[in-house]
Amino acid sequence: MGNNKSTVSGRYIVLVGIASLFLAIVFTFFSEYFTSKLNSIILALVFLVFVILINIAADVVGTAVTAASHIPFNAKSAKRVKGAPQGLQLIKNADKVANLTNDMLSDITTTVGGALGISIAMQIISLNPAISQFWLNILVTAFIAAVIVSGKAFSKKIALSHPNDVIFFVGRVLARVEETTGYSPFRKKRAPRNKRGE
Repeated sequence: MGNNKSTVSGRYIVLVGIASLFLAIVFTFFSEYFTSKLNSIILALVFLVFVILINIAADVVGTAVTAASHIPFNAKSAKRVKGAPQGLQLIKNADKVANLTNDMLSDITTTVGGALGISIAMQIISLNPAISQFWLNILVTAFIAAVIVSGKAFSKKIALSHPNDVIFFVGRVLARVEETTGYSPFRKKRAPRNKRGE
């Protein structure tokens, strides 16, 4: 199974808080932009689907990383299989990965999805004032909640049935990102040497 030792530090908690604030601002900005500035129900719906998919995908990764085993990744890493070292690092940092996906990304997208649903309902009402705002808000919010909950139930089934496959896939994606950008979220900075070269 995954790593049970916590790798969360005080610095990490502060960084997660800052990242959560930034992501919430970004998602809310785009939701307001699509609904208010562009005044397009179609684009708002497309963005809503995008937000829900991120929510479900984050739940898949967060659940899988806590259930995955490091043993096959050790073997694949020894054979230099692409994506295996990244997958192993994900498992070693399972608590951080689960926090970033299940808590930060999932919670932010759930909140933004609900707010976006209300904005879409308001747009529909502006086009047809005869529709009851009270009931439309309830129906839209309930529908979004049902889709997210059902999606998460399905995602957990996949994550718990094939945790190693999920993490290996994510590892390969991270490997491709590293090849393209040269950036690795797991690469530690080297400590500066002293003048004696010790």
